[in-house]
Amino acid sequence: MTAACPLYLKSHSYGEYVFDWAWANAYEQHGLAYYPKAVVSVPFTPVPGARLLARDADSRALLIQALIQWCKQTDVSSLHLLFGADDDISGCANAGLMLRHTVQLHWTNKALPGSPDASSTADDSTTAERTRYSDVEAFLASLSHDKRKKIRQERRKVADAGVTFRWSRGTDIDAADWDFFYRCYARTYREHGNAPYLTRDFFQRMAATMPESWLLFVAEREGRPIASSLIALSADGSDAGVPEVAYGRYWGAIERVDCLHFEACYYQPLQWCIAQGVRRFEGGAQGEHKMARALMPVKTTSAHWLAHPAFADAVERFLEREGAGIENYIDHLGERSPFKSPG
Repeated sequence: MTAACPLYLKSHSYGEYVFDWAWANAYEQHGLAYYPKAVVSVPFTPVPGARLLARDADSRALLIQALIQWCKQTDVSSLHLLFGADDDISGCANAGLMLRHTVQLHWTNKALPGSPDASSTADDSTTAERTRYSDVEAFLASLSHDKRKKIRQERRKVADAGVTFRWSRGTDIDAADWDFFYRCYARTYREHGNAPYLTRDFFQRMAATMPESWLLFVAEREGRPIASSLIALSADGSDAGVPEVAYGRYWGAIERVDCLHFEACYYQPLQWCIAQGVRRFEGGAQGEHKMARALMPVKTTSAHWLAHPAFADAVERFLEREGAGIENYIDHLGERSPFKSPG
């Protein structure tokens, strides 16, 4: 075996974070079936990474051709590879699949050049790596006055409400904490009119089989837990025990406290990343409000194949226009950077 990948047949587009509902509606309006469709992805997870497991580029190309051939033989309307790694995306582009770009917001643990934290460590004659923030105050000092003031005000509101936080990682997250987290998770979905996607058993299995991939923050007031946020951790850290990336995943609360969401989902995880030396925090899909918390726009890419020639042509033209809009959108967001100007 030289290549393999997971493939799902789906009868809807929920939980993908690359939205193709308009494509499905267009098919329906023309009396065509968009579902089932074939999806190569990690379910419910907008995290870029390898989707096509291949030994080399040639094996990857053969796998992509096999996927398309299977879709044709089974009369599936379309094939979608979501949040692929660079090698996946380049292989799909070479195979003629259409590329679609979306925007996520990520925080990077790098002190600005010229700051007290920054020292030049040259990897070669042209590239220097900037150091990580030494502490939360060094991070806040890198922001503009308005953004720094806003973050401090929001954090103070939570503290003044008598809320404190504790965190646990891996096997230190006990069953009671997992039960409370799931209560918060399920409540959040139901408040938005949806049933929770994932079951309590799912999180039990993750805790049992890959405990070090989970970090849990619990907010408490007067000794009672009132909110929690769950962070996923990468397993490919360069330092012993230190993950390379932290991923914001789920949160929920059973009591209302002003700014508690920001503290649980951004400020506590960023504080932990700085203390532990984690290089990046990915805040997930959507939400321009994250820029005020120093998460900056990053382009992610998916690949798509549609069996119907006319629809494929229409979607390709749409993606060309959308892609230009995404580039302009990223430029516009960059102009709203929360960081101090280099000058």
